[in-house]
Amino acid sequence: MINLENLTTERRNETTFGLDEMSVAEAVKLMNQEDHKVSEAVAEQLPQIEKVVETTIASFKKDGRLIYMGAGTSGRLGVLDAAECVPTFGVEPEMVVGLIAGGEQAMTVAVEGAEDDIELGAQDLKDLKLTENDMVIGIAASGRTPYVIGGLDYARSIGASTGTIACNKGAEISKHADLPIEVDCGPEFLTGSTRLKSGTAQKLILNMISTISMIGIGKVYNNLMVDVKPTNEKLVERSKRIIMQATEADYETAARYFEAADQNVKLAIVMILTDSTKEVAAEKLIQAGGFVKKTM
Repeated sequence: MINLENLTTERRNETTFGLDEMSVAEAVKLMNQEDHKVSEAVAEQLPQIEKVVETTIASFKKDGRLIYMGAGTSGRLGVLDAAECVPTFGVEPEMVVGLIAGGEQAMTVAVEGAEDDIELGAQDLKDLKLTENDMVIGIAASGRTPYVIGGLDYARSIGASTGTIACNKGAEISKHADLPIEVDCGPEFLTGSTRLKSGTAQKLILNMISTISMIGIGKVYNNLMVDVKPTNEKLVERSKRIIMQATEADYETAARYFEAADQNVKLAIVMILTDSTKEVAAEKLIQAGGFVKKTM
């Protein structure tokens, strides 16, 4: 029998007793008040998040990958963050990977028993051909998911870097990682519903890890997404706008260089800023390790 009594995420929230008798206005206000506690809880973990980001950057610089793994909401959030890195930062899907217990079908339907399978976590990483250059981050609101623990233990056994995101202090998964993050947001608005405050905390932390790690490998110029993939009409126009903002060029100039650079935003920016041909700008970027500022 699993003992959940000591988990913050399972405790009843005294401020939301009588939730089923509240007006919509009262419930909305109270939920918003509870959500305010999330960013404060995350702030307490910034030093540890910093270490996770630095380790992730180091992994990327060794051609390693960032791999999230979790079950249920935690797994879905990891998959979401991984998927969004592709269009935002122009990386290959293999560079940031989200694993969810039970596979793709678990994104929409719960797969019975998958999160309790400690062997499955290890097997999913073996299937990815995990290496010591990779960074594995286990995500579990409860902090005790066997699927995650199995994956972390395997990752450590081969020398990969490991981190965790849990929403309980003294989480079990923390014992199985090099860099544990433990965020205590207090009891949920709806008892045990960890898709709420816990899910929000996890999303905030995942945003930090992926975004700042990408900044660390040259995927950002100032505060612009210079490696964005223009996969639709909106992103094509955003790409031109980014070129304008980065170089102070007018729309026509930005559009011309965008096409000349084969719709590569970063390349177009370097061409303009260094007054270079496409070939020379491309070589400058290689020499600069992908950092726009280092090309000048």
